[in-house]
Amino acid sequence: MTIWSPPTDDLILADDAVHVWRASLEVSSNRLQQLRECLTEDELSRANRFVFEKDRNHYITARGQLRELLSRYLSQKPADFRFEYTAHGKPSLIGDHALNFNLSHSGKLVLYAITRRRRLGIDIELMRPDFSGVEIAEHYFSKNEVAVFQRLPQNLRADAFFTCWTRKEAYIKAIGEGLSCPLDSFDVAFAPGEAPKLLANRINPDEVSRWSMVDFAAGDGYKAAMCIEGLNLQVSSWQFLT
Repeated sequence: MTIWSPPTDDLILADDAVHVWRASLEVSSNRLQQLRECLTEDELSRANRFVFEKDRNHYITARGQLRELLSRYLSQKPADFRFEYTAHGKPSLIGDHALNFNLSHSGKLVLYAITRRRRLGIDIELMRPDFSGVEIAEHYFSKNEVAVFQRLPQNLRADAFFTCWTRKEAYIKAIGEGLSCPLDSFDVAFAPGEAPKLLANRINPDEVSRWSMVDFAAGDGYKAAMCIEGLNLQVSSWQFLT
């Protein structure tokens, strides 16, 4: 089980460390306004594209809290730095920063992963217990993964589906290629009790030995996983306090 500890006053992010933060997307109206004031005009414009107020507020909260977290490591004010984006939408800091980060949100929770000089991706999903995922698995999973999935009894499939999906999404986000990297071109371990791991990459077999995967118990009803470049890294899990 993941222990989400209160952060220490002196946060030190060593070169072999990864800090993963959990935060709520449900905040007061005063807090929402405070986070809104951290955002750039471009981010506010993105927020305003959401049709539903709940989605708009969650975006503002997720991005505002990201800025507050990064400000702790950069020793800058939350509004003072800027992001750039890859062709597939992955954000990074503009300038000569050693920090790499990624975020994911679902339901009422958001996860942030922060490290130095390493590519990484994180994914969280709110599970639906009545969701079997058969059609999606057969369409997007690799042949090997589909075979594993189909052998599972019905009562284990929903859990297995989200385990596989978050691990695959974490890897896709880590390499920064979006869905231009076919989901069926690589395999992840996901059978019940199986440790998270990249098992195969049919486009670039050397990738397998370069990545680590970690699961997180983010909360009841959620699945979460991270994929990060490198081995034997020190992972800390923190609870974001406002």
